[in-house]
Amino acid sequence: MRLANKVAIITGAATGIGNGIADVFASEGAAVVIDYVSGQDSDARTATEKIRSRGGKALAVEADVTSTDQVNAMIDKTVSEFGKLDIFVNNAGIEKKVPFVDVPLDLWDKVIAVNLTGPFVCAQAAARQMIKQGGPGRIINISSVHEDLPMPTNVPYCAAKGGLRMLMRTACVELAPHGITMNNIGPGAVDTPLDADIKAQPELFEQLLDEIPLHRMGRPEEIGYLAVYLASDESAYVTGSTFFIDGGMLRQSGSL
Repeated sequence: MRLANKVAIITGAATGIGNGIADVFASEGAAVVIDYVSGQDSDARTATEKIRSRGGKALAVEADVTSTDQVNAMIDKTVSEFGKLDIFVNNAGIEKKVPFVDVPLDLWDKVIAVNLTGPFVCAQAAARQMIKQGGPGRIINISSVHEDLPMPTNVPYCAAKGGLRMLMRTACVELAPHGITMNNIGPGAVDTPLDADIKAQPELFEQLLDEIPLHRMGRPEEIGYLAVYLASDESAYVTGSTFFIDGGMLRQSGSL
């Protein structure tokens, strides 16, 4: 068990990639806190019960990642329930594709808030708790290939992921003296509800697969396996990097 006796919070873990990470973390021995937003109560409950049914430890907590008060309350509840916080995974994210000239300011603000401000708020709160405990700790951000790769009609999302890269690269230097590492995972196309719109369009979906050398989408648990390494003691000398997991998309994509 690579995460035995570890305590992890994963934001946006009721569904998709976050759920896959939570599931793999629990199977590796971690006590898992599943963060979710309003309206995902049923999914969060299902995810928690699945882990508990296998003998794992899990807790579902509703918290808006953009709210300092709610994030602090979630961390306090985690420490009260499990005694500490070892791992924080910033996974919660949203996107909506709109041509650049038509992007309304409120959409820009919302995407930046969840995808960039949220990780800042959460990482800061998590780091404070880890420092208070005396360290070490692991902070993992679920970024995207789009922290490097442009995606037309998705400017707010790409800008947020690009910002997340520099947030990670800068904060990791400050956190290193405390034994806290920070890294990004940059998934490509992963089979989650976020990409349901592409799968619903056969021609567009085939174009997407043609841009992936392995010619398939990734699975949420595959992101989880990489996250386990970055969350484990094995990665103690790894900080400040983005680990892309994209089936080779970055090597031949035409920015679809």
